[in-house]
Amino acid sequence: MPVYFHLEDCTFKLHDKKIFKNWIQKVIEKENARLGTLNIIFTSNSFLLKINQKYLNHSYFTDVITFNDNNESIISGDIFVSIDQVKLNSKDLDIDFTDELSRVIIHGVLHLLGYNDKTDLEKQEMRKVEDLSINILKEDSDGQKV
Repeated sequence: MPVYFHLEDCTFKLHDKKIFKNWIQKVIEKENARLGTLNIIFTSNSFLLKINQKYLNHSYFTDVITFNDNNESIISGDIFVSIDQVKLNSKDLDIDFTDELSRVIIHGVLHLLGYNDKTDLEKQEMRKVEDLSINILKEDSDGQKV
């Protein structure tokens, strides 16, 4: 399955990559698309800030940045995830780290699928699809640690 996980400027271990790979593929297929090559790169806040500044001209921390390399309905790209920011988010929101990580990863995937979050209406739709996608993960993992 062409979902690859990488580390850049951080130490992190994703416990069950296969569950995440299967989940991502199901979400993509549910949107009537096909999975191409997807790289998920776990990074530090400082590394992701540099990407944000260089490529998006934004000078602030973020939890995820997605670079689209789709070819029609074949979903491909790079999703950079700041493990530091996900940890901060989970603490601030008082939720489990893995739950927040799952939401951030699928948020990036949904951007590749054409969902946006610029307006309030788009944010509502994005959150709705994130929730539906996370339910798929919970059903698939069946209590396993991901």
